Amino acid sequence: MMDEHENDTVFLIDDDPSVRDSLTLLLSLKGIRTQPFATAESFIETYRPEWHGCVLTDLRMPGMTGLELQAALRERRIEVPVVVLTAHGDVATARAALKNGAFDFLEKPIDDAMLLDVLRNALRVDRERRGAVAARAATDRRLERLTQREREILALVAAGHQNREIAAQLGISSRTVEVHKARIMEKLECHSLAELLQVNRAH
Repeated sequence: MMDEHENDTVFLIDDDPSVRDSLTLLLSLKGIRTQPFATAESFIETYRPEWHGCVLTDLRMPGMTGLELQAALRERRIEVPVVVLTAHGDVATARAALKNGAFDFLEKPIDDAMLLDVLRNALRVDRERRGAVAARAATDRRLERLTQREREILALVAAGHQNREIAAQLGISSRTVEVHKARIMEKLECHSLAELLQVNRAH
C-alpha cells in the first residue's frame, strides 16, 4: 500500500477464531492491515479517535450483535464505515443493517474478490471523510482570524454585493471595503475571489 494509506486498518470483529484467522491472513496477503477483536464490546472499549479504517463485523455474536454495534457507534458519534458479514442473512436483517448506516452487507461464504473490493471502497470512503473533516477544520481555523467587521464584509461579498453596495450598507468608504477585502484574502490564504467564495461555502 501507499504510505498515505499505511494506517488504514480493517477492524475485524468475529467471535469465531478460525474466521478471524482466515480473514486476517487473506487481508494481510493483499496488503491490508487488520486488527481482530473477539467481541464488539472489546472494539468499543479500546477504540481510539485517531484510528483510521473500517469495521468488518459478524452479525450474530454472543453479547453485542453487529446491529447493536452500529447503534453503539452512532451513539458515541464514531464515524467509521461498517461492513456486516453473516451466515444468517435475510432480507429483513440486511434492510435493518443498511438502514442503520451499514456500508455494505455480505453473506458467508463470501467471495474473496467481492470482500476485498467492498473493504477497499470502505477504506477509501473513510479516507475521504477524514480528509473533508481536516479541510473543514483548517478552514475554521483560518476564519477564526477574521475580525467581526471582516466577517460582515465576507458575508456581503459571498452574497454577491459589490464594494459600493457594501460600503453604503456598512457606512464606510469603498476604499475601506477594498482594504478589508485584501486583509480577508490574506488571512484566509486566498488568491482569487473564486477561492474566497469556495472557502466561505466550505464553512
